[in-house]
Amino acid sequence: MAKRIYSKVKINALTYAILLRELIDGDKNCNQLAEASGLHIQTVYDHTKEMYKQGVIHVHDWETDTKGRCSVRIYMLGPGKDAKKFTKSRQQVSADYRTRQKQILLNQMMAA
Repeated sequence: MAKRIYSKVKINALTYAILLRELIDGDKNCNQLAEASGLHIQTVYDHTKEMYKQGVIHVHDWETDTKGRCSVRIYMLGPGKDAKKFTKSRQQVSADYRTRQKQILLNQMMAA
């Protein structure tokens, strides 16, 4: 059996219970956990990072942020295989950039 290595981040029993209660209800991201539990977002980040390291939670899915990048982790309680992160190819990133630039130029021409 593999020996577990415990970190120096202290997880308060009440904080741990609050986060577990929220994760039992279903998969959530850190912002949803912070809002539902009333904890500061950085506290939630620290605790979910430690719970992830210990195998208590896993990444169930990814959400896109406001810029369209897959950077928001959706956690689920229990051990499991992490979801793969979707990444765009360089050609797709370039095509999206050109489309945005054309739209900006069109908006500027319409405004003038």
